[in-house]
Amino acid sequence: MNPKIKTCSEIKVIGLSSKIKMNEQHKIVALWKRFMPRKHEIENLASKDLIAMQIYSDFNNFETPFDIWACAEVLNGHNLPDTMSTFTIPQGDYAIFNHKGMDAGATYQKIMTEWLPTSGYDIDARPHFQVMGEKYKNGSPDSEEDFFVPIKDRFN
Repeated sequence: MNPKIKTCSEIKVIGLSSKIKMNEQHKIVALWKRFMPRKHEIENLASKDLIAMQIYSDFNNFETPFDIWACAEVLNGHNLPDTMSTFTIPQGDYAIFNHKGMDAGATYQKIMTEWLPTSGYDIDARPHFQVMGEKYKNGSPDSEEDFFVPIKDRFN
């Protein structure tokens, strides 16, 4: 696993969110089913890419509920569609992993158990997110997306 390490500027997103627990993955599918028919309501999209975001209040405690988002990046100057929210992902360093296939959980497990312990980085307290661009094909083994894992230097 050789991620790209990149400092990302802040990213403004608009979308729908929900609070879930680690064992409630079915709620992710339900959230996307609510978001996709309404994506066209978002003005000033930065691109056609979709963003799946997770905001953890306690990343090390799997019992703690966390926020998930189905969203898209926007440029400045936008109107907020009814029942949607806006969020700004703070600037910071990210390890970016390309994920292929549909088993995102297995890829994330490898990142946390194989790459992270020997990387020289720790997880930073910022949102984790996945960018689903042109190569993303929902439900296909040929699908690709990028995982953005917030990191900070372990030794500073």
